[in-house]
Amino acid sequence: MKSRIKGVIPPLTTPFTEEEEVYEEGLRNLLDFQIERGIHGVFLCGTYGSGPLMSLEQRKKVVEIAMDQIKGRIAVIAHVGTTNTRDTIELARHAEENGVDAVASVPPYYYRHDEQTVLEYFRNLVNAVDIPVYVYNNPKTSGFTVTPSTLAKLADLGVKGIKDSGFNLIEFSHFILREEFNFIIGTEALFLPAMLLGASGCISGLANVFPELVVELYDAIVEKKYEKAAELQLKVNKARQILHIPRSTNAACYAMLRERGVDVGVPKRPVLPVPEESVKLMKEEFAKIGLNV
Repeated sequence: MKSRIKGVIPPLTTPFTEEEEVYEEGLRNLLDFQIERGIHGVFLCGTYGSGPLMSLEQRKKVVEIAMDQIKGRIAVIAHVGTTNTRDTIELARHAEENGVDAVASVPPYYYRHDEQTVLEYFRNLVNAVDIPVYVYNNPKTSGFTVTPSTLAKLADLGVKGIKDSGFNLIEFSHFILREEFNFIIGTEALFLPAMLLGASGCISGLANVFPELVVELYDAIVEKKYEKAAELQLKVNKARQILHIPRSTNAACYAMLRERGVDVGVPKRPVLPVPEESVKLMKEEFAKIGLNV
């Protein structure tokens, strides 16, 4: 059966209260904002979602609220990666019990692990659940690079897909292993070329703020309107640059969603809110490319 994990999948921002608790009303409103603008799925508790900053109970709460609000309307991937196998399996089993489509994990981070350790970690994760397991390749944050040869071994263990945030299109092209394996590019900056190489979708940070823009790009690619797609890809990349004006793109999403009328609370510390001068600059730059907030 072909996976329904495809298209535009925001790594969903997690709303927090001033007390650093999960902001339920904000999360429910954000999910409706995203679904109304055509996204195809969400990636919960990832980098943009502040997953590593949350307790296990907070991460479970995000999944529970999201699944209750979504009610099967879109696909859901829960990121369950932690520093250790036991906590990862606990999150994965909880996510499965709550009906997510798949779980994903970075290799265990902080300590520098060798390939055999990473393979054993994923072997345990795959054996712990019945839903698909994706590997999340994010060398910058995990300290481990999933190479094409490592990915082949992971596929042999039963891993069903990859979210690749390695930002290397050549390496991504080498990942294309087999038809039943699902390839998701982890940056909107490479959406068009990655789709042409065989990706089924994109986990796009920019889509947190401008889901309709990234969905328009996806639709153009699927409809093979490549001239339009190329123009939209450049617009997406420019918008992505603007989102990077603050030091934290995570914090930038809170600021710009607020400007779009979506109350997502505040970032979780130690992430700091975006200074007002940066908010003003982003708004001005977005307006120059036709994105008014």
